[in-house]
Amino acid sequence: MKNINIDPPKALKKSHELIAHGDIRNDEYYWMKLSDAQKDAVEKDDQTLDVINYLQAENTYTKAMLQHTEDFQETLFNEIIGRIKQTDMSVPFKYNGYYYITRYEEGKEYPIHSRKKSSLDSEEEIMLEVNEMAKDYEYYAIGGRSVSPNNKILAYGEDKVSRRIYDLKFKNLETGEHLEDVILNTSGSAVWANDNKTIFYTRKDEALRSYKIYRHELGTNPEHDIEIYHEEDETFSTFIYKTKSQKFLVIGSYATVSQEYRILNADTPTGEFEIFQERQRDHEYGIAHFEDRWYIKTNHEAKNFRLMVTSEKETNMENWKEVIPHRPEILLENLDIFENFLVLSERINGITKLRVIPWDERPEHYITFPEEACMAYTSTNPEFNSDILRIGYTSMKTPNSTYDYNMNTQEKTLLKQQEVIGDFNADDYVSERLNAAAPDGVEVPISLVYKKGTRLDGSSPLLLYAYGSYGHSMDPYFSSVRLSLLDRGFVYAIAHIRGGEEMGRNWYDDGKLLNKKNTFTDFIACGQFLTERKYCSVDKLFAMGGSAGGLLMGAIINMAPKMWRGVVAAVPFVDVVTTMLDDTIPLTTGEYDEWGNPNIEEYYHYIKSYSPYDNVVAQEYPNMLVTTGYHDSQVQYWEPAKWVAKLRDVKTDDNILLLHTNMGAGHGGASGRFKRFRETAMEYAFLIDLAGIKLE
Repeated sequence: MKNINIDPPKALKKSHELIAHGDIRNDEYYWMKLSDAQKDAVEKDDQTLDVINYLQAENTYTKAMLQHTEDFQETLFNEIIGRIKQTDMSVPFKYNGYYYITRYEEGKEYPIHSRKKSSLDSEEEIMLEVNEMAKDYEYYAIGGRSVSPNNKILAYGEDKVSRRIYDLKFKNLETGEHLEDVILNTSGSAVWANDNKTIFYTRKDEALRSYKIYRHELGTNPEHDIEIYHEEDETFSTFIYKTKSQKFLVIGSYATVSQEYRILNADTPTGEFEIFQERQRDHEYGIAHFEDRWYIKTNHEAKNFRLMVTSEKETNMENWKEVIPHRPEILLENLDIFENFLVLSERINGITKLRVIPWDERPEHYITFPEEACMAYTSTNPEFNSDILRIGYTSMKTPNSTYDYNMNTQEKTLLKQQEVIGDFNADDYVSERLNAAAPDGVEVPISLVYKKGTRLDGSSPLLLYAYGSYGHSMDPYFSSVRLSLLDRGFVYAIAHIRGGEEMGRNWYDDGKLLNKKNTFTDFIACGQFLTERKYCSVDKLFAMGGSAGGLLMGAIINMAPKMWRGVVAAVPFVDVVTTMLDDTIPLTTGEYDEWGNPNIEEYYHYIKSYSPYDNVVAQEYPNMLVTTGYHDSQVQYWEPAKWVAKLRDVKTDDNILLLHTNMGAGHGGASGRFKRFRETAMEYAFLIDLAGIKLE
């Protein structure tokens, strides 16, 4: 990294005391927090202008510090998008007499959603040409798409801000005209009753929690829509869907450790929803309807879940009968039901296996794949009456592949494999599965990939990635984008740390609440292990994580600041105490069971002990690039902005610290197919430059 003599921005400091449980914190950058009204106002007040000026000053500084990499960033960007097949099409799937297709045209950012009646040889019907719809907006995203049972009306969500708040719109697929019905402030999808005119949708409150379900009849004023359900418990959110059987509408309420469902026959949309099984603390369950019965995946007396069945009308727990028992070593993740088969997704030793069980007396079997470290999953399977299972498969070196699997003959037919434009050959790369010992002796899996010929003598750079929260498992997946690192000598590794669910529900429980620090020490142990095994150089170990993975980045640089040559923290959740104490911020109340409720003193002090922002001290920190979005609804922009300002104020090193704010995007970054890779190119250029690799 070139030594550029530019003074970094210096943020204003204003004393602001925060008091909880008798503990006083002085947050000198609290002023950076703006309300939505302030951000959206045409006339900016002084505080808003101060924030915008600061963010823009940071962007200017970042651009100046990375100016010597700009040509290389352009090279990387063109390289990344050059591997993407620009004129491309999804594998069509058939539903209710139509084949549905998503396709892309060369040079265009957005998809075209279409369908063909009865046969793939039929004339294409364009449902949404998103490129045309998005042309006047800096950000544009389509939410859920659902077609009425008679195939005539398309409902879809539209977000033009990146706050994940959608307007529901309706399009007549026969005439191509839009209906006058427009419903504001929804979660982005509509669920159809069987009468082709009644839809149900979800609204969000000021904290962006999905909290109410409404019923709307096409052709009526949305202001007169009927409120069907109000989820009053602020630790829960709500949603609605239709069963695969098309017989029932289901309202779900969910929290981190509890779920509850209400059901209604879809033929009687004005009827009353009935509770399936009342919520209970620590009882998680999900339901699927088939013929005259319900199948229930439940963790009742089953840490890793078991499968139960009950009759259509006797849904209370006392009527459930066991189909698949609990197994301590196997996590039951999902189920797909067919007329002749039951398909289970089971996680065994950190890898998902697909288990096919015939309803008759034939033997069951697992679907086999050639690689040990891989990711297999069931794809779009909307119809019961099929012996063909649509599945997906990928690994660290195998592009995403879609198969039709004949559950009778056990034969796989490859329908499509992600095409990587250029001279890519999977055999040029090596994928491995390793285990590192955590401080408490627990073995933490690591998946890694590198190009053949990469030196494993302790001289290579390595990028270690992880997430480690919400029970979200980071599977070993392929990325054509990642090739820009691998082809330049990087080793890329995913640490399957606690807080995810790779090794079962205990793996998740051991990385949340009062066990959260295991997530951070696991990651550090993985980095130490890879260095000791000479997969990387001690001075070329890099780390990356986003959102809750950004919290991970913040924690590990406080705990082991000298381990990392450079760190990329994307939309990082770093001001944990303050955010979790503010129940007006999106998602806060629903996350008490993930992080703990800091209104309770024990949790307050534990969260404070690792919260990255609260634990910044006068010490040396690694080179860092931090990214955020001004309209982020998940992790508000002021968390990374405050964090960077505080780091810059107290750190004792001369290492690089950069903040990049996308002023037109939210949590997911820029919209569109290619634009988002601009930031990826910037991040990769930052890492490659720090690794001392020639920028070419």
